Amino acid sequence: MRHGRLALAVGFFVQGAVFALLVTRIPAIQDQYGISDGLLPVFLAAVPILAGVGSLGTERLVARARPSVVLRWAQPVVCLALLAAGSGDAVWEAAVALGLFGLAVGALDASMNMLGVSLQRAYGRSIMLGFHAAYSLGGIIGASLAWAGAHWHLSLAVLYAPLVAVVVPAALVASRWYVDQRRPESESRESRKGCEDRESHEDCESREGRERADTKGTRKGSPAVAMRLLLPLCLVMTFAYIGDSTVSNWSAKYLQDVLHSSEQLSTVPYNVYMVMTLLGRAVGDRGVRRFGPVAVVRAGAVVAACGFGAVAVAPGAWAGMLGFTALGLGLCVIVPQTFAAAGRLFPGASDIAIARLNIFNYVGFLIGSPLVGALGEAWSYRGAMAVPMLLVLATLFYAHSFGSAADRYRGGHERPRTVDVG
Repeated sequence: MRHGRLALAVGFFVQGAVFALLVTRIPAIQDQYGISDGLLPVFLAAVPILAGVGSLGTERLVARARPSVVLRWAQPVVCLALLAAGSGDAVWEAAVALGLFGLAVGALDASMNMLGVSLQRAYGRSIMLGFHAAYSLGGIIGASLAWAGAHWHLSLAVLYAPLVAVVVPAALVASRWYVDQRRPESESRESRKGCEDRESHEDCESREGRERADTKGTRKGSPAVAMRLLLPLCLVMTFAYIGDSTVSNWSAKYLQDVLHSSEQLSTVPYNVYMVMTLLGRAVGDRGVRRFGPVAVVRAGAVVAACGFGAVAVAPGAWAGMLGFTALGLGLCVIVPQTFAAAGRLFPGASDIAIARLNIFNYVGFLIGSPLVGALGEAWSYRGAMAVPMLLVLATLFYAHSFGSAADRYRGGHERPRTVDVG
């Protein structure tokens, strides 16, 4: 499992770097292909929409193939699609490359988090934030490479080709150690035998029946059962990505136009935000193990809301920077814990639950940027910051869906540290 954990962290790292290299070089892609300002939003919206389609398709795919197999082949496709996006010169080539990137990244995001949740269940303690810390580290390195490419006026193909040549073989080699936590039939029979040894035959059959019913109902996607239970987590995921997309799309403009910073200083908030997500996720698993997921998610929501509030009322650029710092520290814990909560909520069908939940990652991304932009133009950008603040605060209402704060390990999250002697 240690090898599987390290291999999956490599996958998260590669994905963070590749995604950052795409989104930070969107202006260069627009110039290279001659995409008009009116057509660019169509391209930008198409990628998350197709990613949602890819995530939904992964739900069906993992019924026939293991998530590790999906991840093993989706990651090279994402990397090669990035290279294709930087190597063409016709608009249709950009459309095909970005469309392929979107479909593959949806499958990649879903399968990565499926493996992360299953490994966390096998470990019996919180490790999910560590995987997302690797993603944040990859994002920082990818953004730094993009800055270097822009500074040295490198073409996109020259920038992307060496990276793809390194990370694709690395990802394929690491994929040899991916671990799928699926019990074979023989182990299932041994588990049933052990169950009968410890419990009465009637109690054992009753528990197995409940597990089969839960799995069957979830895999069929019963709206009255599965989506009703998953919906609070879907809303939390959407709110978190509305906040994240607000920072990534509007932090520079907000600092420069509203807080009157220099152009150079306006590039700093997103970097600060990414560094804080890395630091928060690096230590976040310890907080979950000690205080439980409910307390950590509530604390993250409060800190993030305070960050948005500080940005909205900041008198100057440096005060606004403190707000973006708090945003990174608060938002960073919510998304990984949302995936982990879905795994605990549907232990018999966590792969399907995560594939559906992952779609709302892209829903939040699609809503966040246009929402803040429209409110900023119609009202004010300071007032617009109150909307993601209130949405993040709404996470407090759904925090109970992340598990029991009083007894953290019984939901499959953490194993007890003591022996029950009677």
